[in-house]
Formats: sequence, structure tokens, C-alpha cells
Amino acid sequence: MDAMEFFQLSTGKWRSQRTTHHLAFKRSEAGESNIQVQALAADHPQVIEICHIHQVDPKLAIGGAFVSWQGAMGWDRDDENHEGSTVFSLIPDAENPRQGSLLRERGYAEIVPVAGQYHMDEKDALVLTTEYETMSSIERFWFVGPGIRMRSSTVKRFGGFSTATFCTEFRIADDAPNPEPIPDTVEPTKYISFFGG
Repeated sequence: MDAMEFFQLSTGKWRSQRTTHHLAFKRSEAGESNIQVQALAADHPQVIEICHIHQVDPKLAIGGAFVSWQGAMGWDRDDENHEGSTVFSLIPDAENPRQGSLLRERGYAEIVPVAGQYHMDEKDALVLTTEYETMSSIERFWFVGPGIRMRSSTVKRFGGFSTATFCTEFRIADDAPNPEPIPDTVEPTKYISFFGG
């Protein structure tokens, strides 16, 4: 499996149950979210736009995805909003199609375009590593079955781990006649994780 196939298998609606461990406080926080994933072809205007933002030749892209989410966490304040959307573009390495760069319009650490590195591991899990000036994150996604996906992530700041998260995600039957429309332009939103909150 390559990363684009992983996106295609992820297409649809998901219900995510999440536990985040705040390591500095030795406490955990529960949350949940609804996530929608739509795989995008290599010639989709949004995939091309993300490539242009990163000054990458769009012909190198194999596709991407549009992801939207709505969620809530146990420690949320009244003004917190775990809702948004993002677009990804996949640029595989020429020598190895199972690894490469994942481009997006905004990361969750800085409001600038960011490129993460991805690879498919020996168990066909998708692993994404993103480096920022003040932090780094590692996320791993894998399927237990067609309708169950797992996700784990760690965030490291200033030389020490600050959070570790584990999610179990269940596919929801698509009873809606039309999926959420993909916006015409890329608008930065609060980005929580690679596949939503």
C-alpha cells in the first residue's frame, strides 16, 4: 500500500474517541470528534494549489485529501472550538513511492505552510513526522479493519514530550446524500491533527 491508497481507504465519515495524556501534569483528557475524509485526485485544483503554495511542481503530486472535523475535549473552555478543515498534497520520493512529503497550508504549531515527512511502515501504517521551530510531532495511523482505524501521536516541545494521544475511530454509514463540499480556495484553519481532531 502507498499513502494515496491509505487516503482512499480513509474516505468517508468517522467517529473518533480520543484520549490525550498531558505528560507534564500527569493527567489525561478525553474527547471525541466527527471526521470526514475525501480523497482528491492529483489534478484536483486544491492539490495543485497546495503545491503552488510550497513552490513544488504539481506534476510530482499523486493526489491528496480534504479533511474536515468537529470535536470537543473534556477541558474545553467556552471559547474553544475544535472545528475546521484542511487540504493535503502527497509528493512521493522518486526512489521510494512509500515515502515522501505531505504538504498542507497550515500546521498546528505555526500559521505558515508546513511540509511533513511520511512513510508507510512494514505493517502498512502511515507515519507522519512534522518538525517546527519550537516543537515536533509524530503521528501513526493504521487500520484494524475496513471500519476501524487507530491513531497515536506524540508532541515534543523544547526537548521534552508534552502530550501523547491515542484515538479509536469508527466508520459511520454514509446516510447523507451529499458529502460536505470542498471549498474553492484554501483557507487556513486551526489544525489539530493530520486526520482531524
